[in-house]
Amino acid sequence: MSVNPQFMISLFQIIIFLLSAILHEYGHAWMALRLGDDTAERAGRLTLNPLVHLDMFGSLLLPGMLILTGSPVIFGYAKPVPINLNNLRGGLTGQAKVALAGPAANFFLAITAALAIRYLAGGLNSGWGGLLALVVVINLVLMIFNLLPIPPLDGSKILATILPESWRYPYLSTERWGFFVLLAIMLTWPQLLRYPINWLLGLLL
Repeated sequence: MSVNPQFMISLFQIIIFLLSAILHEYGHAWMALRLGDDTAERAGRLTLNPLVHLDMFGSLLLPGMLILTGSPVIFGYAKPVPINLNNLRGGLTGQAKVALAGPAANFFLAITAALAIRYLAGGLNSGWGGLLALVVVINLVLMIFNLLPIPPLDGSKILATILPESWRYPYLSTERWGFFVLLAIMLTWPQLLRYPINWLLGLLL
């Protein structure tokens, strides 16, 4: 029985997306613990076990539907890691470090995959090179997407640290509309992510 190559590529994309999203959340939990907040650790989130991080809709259904339908825009999310700001050293600065740790984990994985393509897989034209290129792309997408300054994404928590206090809380309180804003942007202006991702791909590959 032959296997559809496109199906295998789509399946690989979903698996890599899930693993990358899990590493992203682990990065948040790890940094929070280093800064004095063990909330995520006590909740069992300081682990690479995928079962504790997955969100049925955001981690499976949403990215799966986008990938299988050939959408040019692929995004999703895992369960947010619980953070207690009162326990973090540095207050809002500590929160920004925790927020940045998730995208940084994705960038680390993208760099690792790019180095594997160059030194282990025999380049982009090899079979393994092509699959590892998906690892690079998916992790760059996750990194750039999460750095968008739209609540509740990580970028909003980073931006909040430099906003005047009178602006900070009204800005963060728009979180309930964030999903709809993101969906509208991704569907109408996908090049918002494409330009920085292509630039980074040029550097890494």
